[in-house]
Amino acid sequence: MWIIIGLITIFAGIKNLLDKENPSRIGTAVFWCSFGVVCAFGTWLPAKVSGALVIVMCMPPIFKRVKVGKTNAPTKEYTKSQYAKIGMKIFIPALTVAVCSLLFALFTNISSMVGVTVGVIISMLILRAYSPDNKPKVFLEGSERFLSMMGPLCMLPQLLGALGGIFTAAGVGEVIAGIVENVVPKGNVNLGIIVFAIGMVLFTMIMGNAFAAITVITVGIGGPFVLAYGADPVVIGMLALTCGYCGTLCTPMAANFNIVPVAILNMKDRWGVIKNQVVVAGIMLVVQICYMIIFK
Repeated sequence: MWIIIGLITIFAGIKNLLDKENPSRIGTAVFWCSFGVVCAFGTWLPAKVSGALVIVMCMPPIFKRVKVGKTNAPTKEYTKSQYAKIGMKIFIPALTVAVCSLLFALFTNISSMVGVTVGVIISMLILRAYSPDNKPKVFLEGSERFLSMMGPLCMLPQLLGALGGIFTAAGVGEVIAGIVENVVPKGNVNLGIIVFAIGMVLFTMIMGNAFAAITVITVGIGGPFVLAYGADPVVIGMLALTCGYCGTLCTPMAANFNIVPVAILNMKDRWGVIKNQVVVAGIMLVVQICYMIIFK
């Protein structure tokens, strides 16, 4: 999956380098090509080489040299005509990706990311069956267009995920444990669960990534104040992560979820997505805390 993403990203870099309408061709190409090489080949590259590429990748965004060039977006008239032909069947390809990911996760020992890749390939075949206009070039250019719309924000989840590992290694979890120890009495599992869940929400809002937050908050709160007193790690771990997702709904740091849709939908209110999710996030947080307390 990451190899495919990396190759598409490299294509985005090359396309922008050749795009005379892009006001910053070189900076944009350096960013996307560096990002693509790390995504596609980072597993096999020496750590120092990958680190150097990440530094190179960060330079163009810092100096605002990543720009959007010429895009091949379909016209509104074409989109309406295609919808008239396809209708609600357009959701089948998206559902296919989710189903394939779930099947691989539940019934094989293969990573669900491979399932996502298989689902994407099947979805492309379905879309090709829907319309002969959906040629490989359309998928490639469409992927590049969405990458360009997201811009440097697309690297935020990966960087924040790495930051979570750094925080854990630096002992941030132990520092949090020392602070929480003054608030939560030892042995009060219910209060520990509440603090654990809220901590996941807040740290996810800071980090923008629940996966980055859960390692730090589990070390600092979940382990010593909840799991250490016999709570079921399966129930607590699973729901603590979904509590973090409640934080994802409420933060601009989760750019792919809350900032990118604003750009794609051309929303006037840049906080519009978050405003519409806050109430849902609050309700789900309460439900998940109650569930953890009941089934701990």
